[in-house]
Amino acid sequence: MKFNLVKAIKNTHRHPINIILHCIGLPLYIIGIYIIIFYFIDQNKPILHGIILYMSAISLIIFGHIIEGNLRAMTLVIIYKYLRSLLLQN
Repeated sequence: MKFNLVKAIKNTHRHPINIILHCIGLPLYIIGIYIIIFYFIDQNKPILHGIILYMSAISLIIFGHIIEGNLRAMTLVIIYKYLRSLLLQN
C-alpha cells in the first residue's frame, strides 16, 4: 500500500474553519519558533513572547483538528506514518 502524503494532508484539512485556524496558527508557529531560537542567540530578546505565540499556534491547530473531528490525523502524525511506510517498503 503506497502512502500519499499530500493526499493525506488534504483529506485531513477540509473543514473551512480548520483551514482558517491553520492559516492563522502556522505564521504564529513560525514566528514563535523564530523568537525562541533567537533568544538563545541574543539573550536580550524576550523568550516569553515566543513561547506565548508558539503555544497559541499549537492551540489553534489542535482546536482546528477538534472541529474537523480528526485529532489523531494531525500533520505530524501523518508525516510519521508516511516515513514509517517508506521504511517498511525497503
